[in-house]
Amino acid sequence: MPQPSVDLIRAVPLFSDLDDKTAGSLASEFVERHFDEGAAIATEGSDGLNFFIVASGEASVSVQGEQVGALGPGASFGEVALVDKSARTATVTATSPMVAYALPVWSFRPFLEERPELAWKLLEILAGMLRSAQSR
Repeated sequence: MPQPSVDLIRAVPLFSDLDDKTAGSLASEFVERHFDEGAAIATEGSDGLNFFIVASGEASVSVQGEQVGALGPGASFGEVALVDKSARTATVTATSPMVAYALPVWSFRPFLEERPELAWKLLEILAGMLRSAQSR
């Protein structure tokens, strides 16, 4: 099954500092997924166990039915699912045919545990998301 490129992995702020070998190792854990226009990739309130990187296509992000953002190639979502294996905080819907790479939490957690510097980076990203959500 195809894997994301090292460049696509490093386009994600959380993974931007990974060296080629480490990024390549992480890339091998991702699974390619295809979504039709209109498909719900993540649904607010449902369980979320995957982190996604958009390879091609576009999607909208909504919270409580209100659109709050848009995603395109190189964007990522699902960070919260990596941390707490809990319900999704937003709905992500493909607005065009879309290819994304999914990383399951059971692959990410051991990767993160071996790299505590990524844990700090993830905390910074999540804090930024919280601040952004509170300012709406």
